[in-house]
Amino acid sequence: MAATAPYDVDRVRRDFPILKRIVRNGKRLVYLDSAATSQKPQCVIDAISRYYSEDNANVHRGVHHLSQRATDLYEDARHKINSFLGTMVGCETIFTRGATEAINLVAHGFGKGFVNAGDEVLISHMEHHSNIVPWQMLCEARGAKLRVIPINDDGELIMEEFDRLLNGRTKMVSVTHVSNALGTVNPVAEICRKAREAGARVLIDGAQSAPHMPIDMKAIGADFFVAAGHKMCGPTGVGVLYGRAELLDRMPPWQGGGDMILSVTFEKTTYAHIPARFEAGTPPIAEVIGLGEAADYLTKLGMDRVAAHEHDLMVYGTEQLKQVPGLTIVGNAKEKAGAISFTMDCAHPHDIGQILDDEGIAVRAGHHCAQPVMQRYGVAATARASFGLYNTRAEIDALVAGLHKVREIFA
Repeated sequence: MAATAPYDVDRVRRDFPILKRIVRNGKRLVYLDSAATSQKPQCVIDAISRYYSEDNANVHRGVHHLSQRATDLYEDARHKINSFLGTMVGCETIFTRGATEAINLVAHGFGKGFVNAGDEVLISHMEHHSNIVPWQMLCEARGAKLRVIPINDDGELIMEEFDRLLNGRTKMVSVTHVSNALGTVNPVAEICRKAREAGARVLIDGAQSAPHMPIDMKAIGADFFVAAGHKMCGPTGVGVLYGRAELLDRMPPWQGGGDMILSVTFEKTTYAHIPARFEAGTPPIAEVIGLGEAADYLTKLGMDRVAAHEHDLMVYGTEQLKQVPGLTIVGNAKEKAGAISFTMDCAHPHDIGQILDDEGIAVRAGHHCAQPVMQRYGVAATARASFGLYNTRAEIDALVAGLHKVREIFA
């Protein structure tokens, strides 16, 4: 599909075989859980299968044809991801097992090299656990202090408090681009600019933004950016870390082993240059190849058009959910993407999820690995409908009908 063609969601849906599935009670699947993991187009499934059936070999280590072929596919995927993120410096893109490992890599490497007792790390109140716990562990180990940017009732960062908390002791600012629990889109370019002026480094968690909007690392200005392959139509078990070369060069390795060395003796090991220094052992080759295919697929669709389609779903979904009696949307930021979280006065989120599942509708119910967000709003859990490039207004209508059935059962 050419990027200049009108966005045809019905055509897009035909690329995803799982959307044809009949699930509960003879109902066609309505998949509204893309914030947890996206579905995969046939081209990604085929790329992974083709690697195993035609090109299976280890990378970077063999002179035989299959190894060279596998290496070419693996490194070609790196170039595709560079283009997708708007950065063309290949050594600045590192493959990990996921966004969580990418954050841990930075917390370990940057923290070990740059964070000392008395320093501060600044995160926000809306972070996923994967962008809280690694920084807590770092601060405990290094004697640093973890500071938290508060959010307002609409689920937006209170930027005046960010300005107040940012100071000369701040070594790292790590915030989400898009909240998985609230859908809030944060002003990351402004955050990066202000942090840079204060002498701090910035990590942006792009797990929930990379699948939904164009990413331009030059415009964002972050020192580090992480993404999760499985949320952007790629396979599980692979993620991406973008990092500025001048910082990565100064960071110690995350793991030791094969392929991350230049030479090894019993007396001393000399580490490889980036990105190999941070890709120890046999990497997730098939997954990386699949992610490269996913990046190609999204690029051909056009992320600007994906964003416009999903924005329409967000506006329409918000309007329709507000018409359901007793339903409260949790998080009403002016800029939102990807997800709508809500509660109902008549049913627990887990009951909501179960009744919707009986209708073939897949939503998420729980704390979404964001317990501080739940505590901020005084709830134990929410139900969350999250959208992807393959969803339709008709599926939102099905969701609303399902929520009316919830009310009939429990009210």
